[in-house]
Amino acid sequence: MAGSESDPELPSVDLATKREAFERTIRLVTSARLRDAVMAPLADDDDELALLAEIEGATSSRLIAEERGHGGLSAEELVHGVPHAKFINASFAYAKPREPGRFNPADRGAWYAALAVETCLAEVGHHLTQALADAGDFNAVVEYGEMIASMSGIFLDLRETPGHPSLDPEKSKGYPVGNALAAQARAEGHNGIIYRSVRHEGGTCIAALWPNVVQSVVQGAMYRLTWSGAPEFAWETA
Repeated sequence: MAGSESDPELPSVDLATKREAFERTIRLVTSARLRDAVMAPLADDDDELALLAEIEGATSSRLIAEERGHGGLSAEELVHGVPHAKFINASFAYAKPREPGRFNPADRGAWYAALAVETCLAEVGHHLTQALADAGDFNAVVEYGEMIASMSGIFLDLRETPGHPSLDPEKSKGYPVGNALAAQARAEGHNGIIYRSVRHEGGTCIAALWPNVVQSVVQGAMYRLTWSGAPEFAWETA
């Protein structure tokens, strides 16, 4: 797909597509998202909790997206009536307005997962380390929970092209190409992108580009990541 003057030009190499069925993929979410509603301690009864939830929902990107769409995401794309639908929808609705991901633009998220939890830990640990560096304080304890899901369908497969520019470790180089590639994949109806982990050697990652690609979600184990004054972090089951 040719890029415009403002978009990166995609490499001319033909990229493989593959029909895959992943029985078990893992995504890590912060433990705060697994707890009860943050306003629950402020409510004396169910009626008050419902009112507070309505107030909270007025600024919830997920609830707004489910009702009328949000940013680059339409309400019709989101899932309903399936286990952990709110986690699936939130991963697409809570994009960072000023910061795209490797395979998602600033106004539309994606469900990033991996085949092994060690890959997930390396990926989230890297990004949290960068955030701590920006804050100038390498002291933190963060807990994550596994969200285990199956996926199947046609994926763009980058596993045999590890040197693809979308996988450049530098965000300023890799992310614009990755976003152009993801836009092309969505336009062609592909379910997602399979790629070698940039932060964990030997790891495999999947970026699901549509909410309905993520199936049969269940919660798994909890993990605790600890930084003790240095960029290196330790992890353990929580």
